[in-house]
Amino acid sequence: MAPEKNVGGLDRTFRAILGTLLVAVAVDAAIDGRRAVSVAVGLVGAGLLFNAATRYCGLNATLGIDTCSDGSGDA
Repeated sequence: MAPEKNVGGLDRTFRAILGTLLVAVAVDAAIDGRRAVSVAVGLVGAGLLFNAATRYCGLNATLGIDTCSDGSGDA
């Protein structure tokens, strides 16, 4: 059973943009040899991109937050 979608609208757009920026920062940190920063920031960025792509966030589900426009999870 697939989890119900709970990320939509501006929240989804914000996660996609921020996730992309954080992955870019992680790549830059890796190039500069800052491995710990690269891994930490890369994981956060990848998580946000995953949330935007799947439209699901476990924390939102735990807290009962649904940012889909119509509340059905299909936005």
